[in-house]
Amino acid sequence: MYKWIASGIIALACLFAVYLITYNMPEKEESAEPSSLIAIPATPVDADAALQVYKSNCLSCHGDQLSGGFAPNLTNVGTSMTKEKIYKQIKQGGGGMPKFEDRLTEDELVNITNWLAGMKK
Repeated sequence: MYKWIASGIIALACLFAVYLITYNMPEKEESAEPSSLIAIPATPVDADAALQVYKSNCLSCHGDQLSGGFAPNLTNVGTSMTKEKIYKQIKQGGGGMPKFEDRLTEDELVNITNWLAGMKK
């Protein structure tokens, strides 16, 4: 009986370690190009288009209310990340997130970036 309990605890600890490694690893060193050189146009947000991109590409990991689940909570992402960092994260991926530079057009990237940057509490 105790062997099963110990095995279960070890399995849970291993799963937790994999989660920490996947989502909480320190970011790799920033590229030589400072993020301030990435200029995200302050275009008006097309909320319907952004929501459609979100539903098609992000919902399965970030949830239908942007509240996370498998991936980080995005309801307050505009407060914790700059527009440039949001854009770079979506475009290049990292930390368990796939890159979307080949899946989304530049207009879609900018629109969803501006939409998410407006998510502040």
